[in-house]
Amino acid sequence: MIALIDYGAGNLTSVRKALSALGADYFTPRTVSELDDAAAVIVPGVGHFEATAAIDGGWRHAILMAADRGAALFGICLGMQWLFDGSDEAPGAPGLGLFRGSCVHLARASASAKSEGPFKVPHVGWNSLRFPVASAAMEGLDQDTQVYFTHSYVAPLVPESCAITTYGVDFTAAVERGRIAGVQFHPEKSGDAGLRILKNWLGSL
Repeated sequence: MIALIDYGAGNLTSVRKALSALGADYFTPRTVSELDDAAAVIVPGVGHFEATAAIDGGWRHAILMAADRGAALFGICLGMQWLFDGSDEAPGAPGLGLFRGSCVHLARASASAKSEGPFKVPHVGWNSLRFPVASAAMEGLDQDTQVYFTHSYVAPLVPESCAITTYGVDFTAAVERGRIAGVQFHPEKSGDAGLRILKNWLGSL
């Protein structure tokens, strides 16, 4: 059973529809103890990184313990950013720290890379993926597959980056290490490609 975390910032309705379309069993836990038997955890999310502060100590610990015992973990958009150390958007709200580095504003990242611009922020719409390494979540997708984004902050490139997108600057579009993965885009709004990614992830359960 998949635990779909509701911390008040998630696009839960569209994620539920996508999971239902794939025949996945899921539930929204109301108490921390309900994560004890979850085979997988999804952390969705849209909006300001400060919203992740609602995933307080008890929930944070339970999600880490679930990952430690081998449960699959998947972050979507803001949920993927939360898997990193944190974000400049809310310096006082720590991330889960499963991947190194902090998320930064697209305009700042583009300026640091001396990219030609200007680039409209937020980044909203379809953009392509490049796959620097093979990964379970991206299996079967062609280079330059298009997916749907809506965000203003980006995660840095790390060794675990399994998909990269360029918008003013190269940034991590997907990250994966073992059964822990995340995507900056919205697979639940990315048509067949998004469903393929979710199906690939479900196949690891």
